[in-house]
Amino acid sequence: MGDEEVTALVILAEGAEEMETVISVDVMRRGGIKVTLAGLAGTDPVKCSRDVVICPDTSLDEARKKSPKVKEVLQEQEGKGSLVAAVCAGPTALVSHGIGKGKTVTSHPSVQKVMEEAGHPYTEARVSRDGHIITSRGPGTCFEFALQIVETLRGKEVADKLVAPMLVKL
Repeated sequence: MGDEEVTALVILAEGAEEMETVISVDVMRRGGIKVTLAGLAGTDPVKCSRDVVICPDTSLDEARKKSPKVKEVLQEQEGKGSLVAAVCAGPTALVSHGIGKGKTVTSHPSVQKVMEEAGHPYTEARVSRDGHIITSRGPGTCFEFALQIVETLRGKEVADKLVAPMLVKL
């Protein structure tokens, strides 16, 4: 966990929960992670679930220098043993694309049954990390979610230094 550049790709789709997106991207950037916010459908501004509009840094196609679908991006990450993180209903993408089979996950309660029926051990923890899979429950858990990502990619010391200045209560 030295000074090497650490990067993250956040995929932004129409209807995304704005708090989950902004809090996660902000905390990761504060933690020294170079985050690219990629629009799933291109570079146009994306209208989120509460009508907040977010402008992606780039398109997913451009960010990946090819035209992979989300499934290909996730499979590539998993194949390399790289981190895959999802929040709220996002963990259902793991099920849809066969990612993290058998890994313990959490999610928004509304999709718990989907996760369990797919064979994922389920926890109601606010954030779950099982190997290279990090999942979280929803908007209210996003600081913890993002701090877990920072801790995993940059180290506990870096994550811990972010808590006090942001006035996060853990």
